[in-house]
Amino acid sequence: MDFVSLIPSAGNLVFTVGAFILALSIIVTVHEYGHYIVGRWSGIKAEVFSLGFGPVLAKRTDRHGTQWQIAALPLGGYVRFLGDANAASAKAAPEVAGMDAETRRHTMHGAPLWARTATVAAGPLFNFALSILVFAVLALGRGVAIEPPTVADLAPLPATVTDRSDLLPGDTILALNGTSTPDYTTFYAVVDTLPTDEPPTYTVRRDGTEREVTGPYPFPPIVASVQPNTAASEVGMRPGDVVLSIDGTPIRAFRELQSRVAETGGKPVDVAVWRDGETLEFRLTPKSMDLPMPDGTFETRWLIGMTGGLAFESATRTPGPVEALAYGTDQLVFILQSSLSGLYHMVTGAISSCNLSGPIGIAESSGAAASQGLETFVWFIAMLSAAVGLLNLFPIPVLDGGHLVFYLYEGITGRPPSDQAMRFLMALGLALLIGLMSFALTNDIFCP
Repeated sequence: MDFVSLIPSAGNLVFTVGAFILALSIIVTVHEYGHYIVGRWSGIKAEVFSLGFGPVLAKRTDRHGTQWQIAALPLGGYVRFLGDANAASAKAAPEVAGMDAETRRHTMHGAPLWARTATVAAGPLFNFALSILVFAVLALGRGVAIEPPTVADLAPLPATVTDRSDLLPGDTILALNGTSTPDYTTFYAVVDTLPTDEPPTYTVRRDGTEREVTGPYPFPPIVASVQPNTAASEVGMRPGDVVLSIDGTPIRAFRELQSRVAETGGKPVDVAVWRDGETLEFRLTPKSMDLPMPDGTFETRWLIGMTGGLAFESATRTPGPVEALAYGTDQLVFILQSSLSGLYHMVTGAISSCNLSGPIGIAESSGAAASQGLETFVWFIAMLSAAVGLLNLFPIPVLDGGHLVFYLYEGITGRPPSDQAMRFLMALGLALLIGLMSFALTNDIFCP
């Protein structure tokens, strides 16, 4: 890899770093607040809540005696509870042994097992809750599509992509080429069977009556979204762009675009794009990516980093709070399942270990997401929050998952691990974590 490519221009660097710090600060604050508030509810006193490490830039002490502070290095945070020898709460300070029973009860190390377990588990769980809440709020803002598929508006398309369209806003689509489409699942399945070289016939309900009209291919080569840190984002492609051709070959459907890119084997392609009545030319180099499949496996594809959209904007309705939260939960479950499956397939060698990003890759993705607008950036924060919560649950000493394993051992045996075992395991856990971070950083530098 060209090391110079890792050094953005000054303006982009500031923007990327700023977006990364903002995303990380939100996620860390929520995570540590989970530890803090559940600890307080459980009778464990927090002495310090710090956003960042190092020299303290600003601080205040609340009525509960907790010092809230912002430190100079905004790359994490911690809560230090009464009696902790360090920010990891892994060891009790020497003075804990001399405390009376009531004071000791307010320390992490003197609290009942249930209180310690709840306090430690709260950090990752608050990260998961943040993800669910953000996804739910986005669903409330976007709405959910009305079924049967209903046209809210038509996407602007050039004549080279669609010859004719008699669809109108407000049309309810009942069938495509005579096949019923009562919902979007069926609609998408029918679209896969349609020829791309001739306009399909839509059966629609309009003004209370059914009629047949000619319309565009439902999935033209229109860009619905551009993924951060991909070939499409690097050249400045935007949602709403319509791909006219690849290497001079006309494109009329998004699936044709996918096929053409898949056939490149990673070689650069020349893409002609229609944008606001103008034709633009881009050269993109597809990147190999491992995509999760519904059955839990992965498929390696050459991609340029954009998703396709319908030829029309779907009419939507506002979901209820329960439905929105259910949607948010489904999104979280999908992210967790995909992450665990990806890690498993990397360990077994089924997919490339380059799928594991380090701080540089995450920072680049943060900047790219922020550059695409607030909604994309907020969505990215929700995804990253889920990933951070999952990582913290790994059974590695120094992480929350490691502490929970210690508590499980204590619950089974009736006693905590010995001090000697704790020192060894914490050192081992720290070495594993540093090794993992170093490996991910190496990926950021050397992976294509």
